[in-house]
Amino acid sequence: MTIQRGFTLIEMAIVLVIVTILIGGLAMPLSAQIQARRIAETRQTLQEAREAMLGYAMTHLATAGKRYLPCPDTTGDGREDRNLATQACTQAYGWLPWVTLGTASQDAWGNRLLYADISPFADKATGFSTSTALVNPLQVCSTHTCASPDVAQDIVFVLISHGPNGWGAINVNGNSLAAPSGPDELENKDADLVYISRSPTKPDAANGEFDDLTLWMSEGSLKGRVCPPLSDCSP
Repeated sequence: MTIQRGFTLIEMAIVLVIVTILIGGLAMPLSAQIQARRIAETRQTLQEAREAMLGYAMTHLATAGKRYLPCPDTTGDGREDRNLATQACTQAYGWLPWVTLGTASQDAWGNRLLYADISPFADKATGFSTSTALVNPLQVCSTHTCASPDVAQDIVFVLISHGPNGWGAINVNGNSLAAPSGPDELENKDADLVYISRSPTKPDAANGEFDDLTLWMSEGSLKGRVCPPLSDCSP
């Protein structure tokens, strides 16, 4: 008579441990791949938003016959918020007006994109031309302690995703997420003239956690793209 022998409990436990280790080893790379894909998707969304803003400026004439940029969305409805009396933006810092621009409304983590600009480049009454002076431009640094811009200067507008952690963002449901803990991420939320762009770091880094994605447009690039040669941005 043949005796059939099954697995013992110890053998089954060993098999389960091995399977768990194998699955864990596969899960980490898969998680990293998903995160990398989301980062790439968000960078593409930022690029498309920047192109949409250039298209807006090319097709919108100010009262003075020049071009102008859209205003930030300050209410969360996706539309630019402009003072109807003065034609200036109600604020220079807010959210990307995705409805006005017809772009994606969120990054790959389901959060709104930040948008900040400077006057008079978004002022519908004056607009900008190739001769418009750049006063109090935005600047991009690699850390909140920089004395002068070490990444980019003479910036007209910036676009920011709060990255994978989402700290400081508002999600698509209108809910505010936790405030940033790192000083560099906080710098991207204080609505001043300085914004941060650098490699991501974890919470135990010297300057704390940082995973924001920042894109910008300089004065020269904007005027070169929007203003046709010899037109001074007029039609």
